[in-house]
Amino acid sequence: MARRFCRLRLLITGFSITLLACNAISAAGASRTPQSNSPSITVVIDAGHGGFDRGGIPGQRIPEKEMTLDVAQRLKALLAASGYRVVMTRDSDVFVPLPGRVAIANSYDNAIFVCIHFNSAKRMGAGGIETYFFSRESLPLASAIHYYVAGGAPSSNRGVRRRGFYVLRQTRVPAVLVECGFLTNPTEGQYVQTTAYRQKLAEEIAAGVRGRNSVGSALSPTRVATSESIPLQPYIDQTKVTKSEHRRSKHSHKKSARKKKSSSKPTGSEASAASANPEGN
Repeated sequence: MARRFCRLRLLITGFSITLLACNAISAAGASRTPQSNSPSITVVIDAGHGGFDRGGIPGQRIPEKEMTLDVAQRLKALLAASGYRVVMTRDSDVFVPLPGRVAIANSYDNAIFVCIHFNSAKRMGAGGIETYFFSRESLPLASAIHYYVAGGAPSSNRGVRRRGFYVLRQTRVPAVLVECGFLTNPTEGQYVQTTAYRQKLAEEIAAGVRGRNSVGSALSPTRVATSESIPLQPYIDQTKVTKSEHRRSKHSHKKSARKKKSSSKPTGSEASAASANPEGN
């Protein structure tokens, strides 16, 4: 009788140990399971130009398509490490038509669209960072990205602008186009050709993506971002041009053309610098 009781105690003890081991294995497995607090949003990154579309203006030395792709790939790595789902419109030197880029962005409901470009101009002194948006729901994203990129780059701040570029006008998700500097500017062009600076640009854009939901309702006089609030940026609305302004612009253009016939000296104004179209159209 005592022997049977000992066997029963051994069986119970063995079962308890087995149960505890199973629980420990389950807990260890659960600790390796990704947590549900990672961002659920999809970030569609659009590297401007590509393939036969070199970007920039004729005779430009630095190929825009290579710089945009490099920054986009660095941004992808940073956001993926933060838990975001990242989709690239192009991940190599290929040409993707604008409708194709828009279609990729619109295929995701819970997404944002970040289009990366660099500026160009005939006037070498033109420089600075500017960020474009079109829909009102895109303004917080534009504000956050511009706040960090313009604040972190050693270039002038050209501001946030509302404009109806195709990739911004046709997307149904929050979308921005960030111009990360002028490749035709000697100083900015030299910066962009360094790995460290392209990494810095990617880090600042990533900070803007992460901080898009912390944009405040008004511009802070101190322009200091906190963990609670990033100031909403003022913007220039370039979608509205009155008829009188349009007539003045046409008259000015004709007057300028007449002057060119009588003098070969360039005006040197930034307005007539013919800044490259950031969409390559």
